[in-house]
Amino acid sequence: MHPPQMPGPQPLPGVRHVVAVGSGKGGVGKTTIAVNLAVALARMGSKVGLLDADIYGPNVPLMIGTSATPQLVGENRIVPLEQFGLKVLSVGFLNPGDKPLIWRGPMLHSILRQFLQQVEWGELDYLVIDLPPGTGDVAISLIQTVPVSGAIVVSTPSDVSLMDARKAIEMFRQVKVEVLGMVENMSYFICPHCHNEIDIFSKGGGERTANQFGVPFLGRIELDPDIRKGGDTGRPVVLEGDSSSHAQSFFAFAKQVAARVAEISGRPPENVIRIH
Repeated sequence: MHPPQMPGPQPLPGVRHVVAVGSGKGGVGKTTIAVNLAVALARMGSKVGLLDADIYGPNVPLMIGTSATPQLVGENRIVPLEQFGLKVLSVGFLNPGDKPLIWRGPMLHSILRQFLQQVEWGELDYLVIDLPPGTGDVAISLIQTVPVSGAIVVSTPSDVSLMDARKAIEMFRQVKVEVLGMVENMSYFICPHCHNEIDIFSKGGGERTANQFGVPFLGRIELDPDIRKGGDTGRPVVLEGDSSSHAQSFFAFAKQVAARVAEISGRPPENVIRIH
């Protein structure tokens, strides 16, 4: 007898593009990137959902300032919360507080499938998914559950982080997911006194790694106390708008992501008016 065939990825009704945000290691600010990307895309006029699939460390509730419990409707359908123009779902909403979640492989697969396929996402231009760090089961399970338009790899300029970012790029390629590109977080620091750029973690490694692996470089996000404060207080820095010096790099990054998704899908970016 042949083993039963696993079902292939099932499209999510009404969701046009699924964008996964991953990293080869923890501590690189992946959730900060995912949250600010999602809010920036929403501020740019798109309909956006944010799924916190970081089962082991769900930080999205803290970073968007809500920990309410999602409602159930109908036959076990989950209604995502709404915050800052986003539809948001996180495992942290189901397990608030500091108690760790101890789940084994099969449970992870089932919770992810449920979070994707039993949720009333409605019409979305982008569903941004914050993956757990690393290249393990959860990321692969996600990709086997839903068609992913493309993946973003987050790194810092440090050599250790870049080494792990290479593993993440290779993982996405092995599971046949297009890498939208790399973004370098905590890239530089602007001294508040002399206003010069200081390269705390060295410089240019993200762009070199992206070039080496033949993937686009999507931009640099500075090491900025306001970005950290926005995450800690549940008010993402991009809420300040694209004229804010603290948020400009995120909006530039979000525009690059929208352009890359459009390039892959063969359509112009959402809500971009074409001038004939």
